[in-house]
Amino acid sequence: MNKTETLVRFSDDERLARLRLIRTDGIGPVLFRQLIHRFGDAVTAVEQAPDLAASSGRRKPLRIAGADDCARELEAAGRLGALAFFWGESAYPYRLAATEDAPVVLYALGNTELLSPSSALGIVGARNASASGIKLTGMLAGKVAEAGTVIVSGLARGIDAAAHKAAPKATIACVAGGLDIIYPRENTALYHALKADGLIVSEMSPGTQPQARHFPRRNRIISGLSDGVLIVEAALRSGSLITARYALEQGRDVFAVPGSPLDPRSQGANKLLKDGAILVENADDILNELSVWCRGKGPMPQSNFDFSSPPATIKPAREQPAPAGDEATLLSLLSPSAVHIDEVIRLSGMPTEVVLSGFLELELAGKITRHAGGKVSLS
Repeated sequence: MNKTETLVRFSDDERLARLRLIRTDGIGPVLFRQLIHRFGDAVTAVEQAPDLAASSGRRKPLRIAGADDCARELEAAGRLGALAFFWGESAYPYRLAATEDAPVVLYALGNTELLSPSSALGIVGARNASASGIKLTGMLAGKVAEAGTVIVSGLARGIDAAAHKAAPKATIACVAGGLDIIYPRENTALYHALKADGLIVSEMSPGTQPQARHFPRRNRIISGLSDGVLIVEAALRSGSLITARYALEQGRDVFAVPGSPLDPRSQGANKLLKDGAILVENADDILNELSVWCRGKGPMPQSNFDFSSPPATIKPAREQPAPAGDEATLLSLLSPSAVHIDEVIRLSGMPTEVVLSGFLELELAGKITRHAGGKVSLS
């Protein structure tokens, strides 16, 4: 970070308020950002969002998550030895911060210096990986890590585990449950190795058991922490391809290892290659592309942050509520099929700020649903 830049760490009250907002049913990362933009800070949003939701036509009251419950969550993370990184603070990993739906809070257990490396590569693939796929993954991950690139994966069996084992001191494991929940159990030894020498991260509260709906959310963190994502052995309908889709939406490179068309585990990676993914046969295929990609970004800020420095908050410009007629117009342009917000702005002819303000109120009212890639639909 440039010495002239201001280091930001929120006050304890602001941190607690941000956690209360994101733990509230119906509020996700995108709506959270809109609320911060509207009200300027989370403390104010916690106080005023329920009234805004009611005035927007929400049938059920918006019940903000309890302060005591969220305080206990932060205390539980502290007892584990984990640090809480809040979106908007200087210490938050800058790659992830730039994504559309970055987690509001990211818990990290282990070597947090891995969060802001010069380059990072996500590696994901089949859980029922072949012996050759596991061997190749270990070779690629090891050589890429030796070159100074941090490996990011999901601590799943198969390809993920092979990537972590190849460089346990240079890998980040993104888990779908709480940091204290080891899943799958067969990776218990690997979990403890990464806890000691690598890094484990999660946006979920400690004690949360992983559920099916948590894994796609976990996948966006894998790609968000990376400069590019490598797919090794993935079926056509798999979580690995979800990670690749997130990577593309986040502007990351997608790499893929080709495989036999007779092996279902290779069909997903082969499709990515047909669609323009970068073909990988050896580590240099990855390192050369990452070198070009990272040079093109220019100098990146460092993650070092002195937590003893005075707390600060960010005060964005406040939006004006959208007139009721504008909200009716926005609803008329939507359907159950998702459409990009930019298309709605173009068709409505309204200023961007008015459309975004209208969507905030419509989402609080439960009338619209947000989707990945900046899309919305009628609920």
